[in-house]
Amino acid sequence: MGKIRTAVVTGSHPFDVINFHGLFRSFQDADCYIQHLDDFASSDEKTRDAYDVVLFFFMPAGKPSDEGGNGYQGKPLSAIRRIIEQKQPIFALHHSILAYPDWPEWGEIVGYNEERSFTFDNDQRLALTISDPNHPITTGLDSWDLVDESYGMANPVDSAHILITTDHPKSMEAIAWVLTHHGSRVFCFQSGHDVTAWADQRFKTIVQRGIQWCAGRI
Repeated sequence: MGKIRTAVVTGSHPFDVINFHGLFRSFQDADCYIQHLDDFASSDEKTRDAYDVVLFFFMPAGKPSDEGGNGYQGKPLSAIRRIIEQKQPIFALHHSILAYPDWPEWGEIVGYNEERSFTFDNDQRLALTISDPNHPITTGLDSWDLVDESYGMANPVDSAHILITTDHPKSMEAIAWVLTHHGSRVFCFQSGHDVTAWADQRFKTIVQRGIQWCAGRI
């Protein structure tokens, strides 16, 4: 069994390129191909279908459309819907749970049936609690403190299985959760704003295991 072919899809939000690449290069069991949404959506279906996991780290506004864009942007609506049609696993990292606020379909993918209004606060010390110590993503991990950006927003739907929580007053309670959307495994991890979080060993372990779980390797 080879390395996990992982598309890491970015766009519509700035990030620390060097340290973000460093995070994904540290995973020895995954080949992570960091690419803008334009590049992912303009790739042919054979290329996109070959990914074992599609990890999103993007935050487009509005809703996706196949019409009205430049040719190099491809067809993002069709590209995302094809992921679900092919039952490819999805990993929604940090601000990607806020993507496409005017598109209920993305909300459903990440575990929301209603609008995803939010507040945010940078550099918060979050006491994270492992809610399910028996899940493959969190097994063997202890609760810990993570300095990161918090989101004040509603928790995901009741059918989402919560893995990590916090009681921070400026944060949503759920921090990590899994669900299935039309046959696609979905892992959502609210943490991961910048290198302060990316350098944390437990954070890195959860991201790596999240990729493994999405791909069915653990």
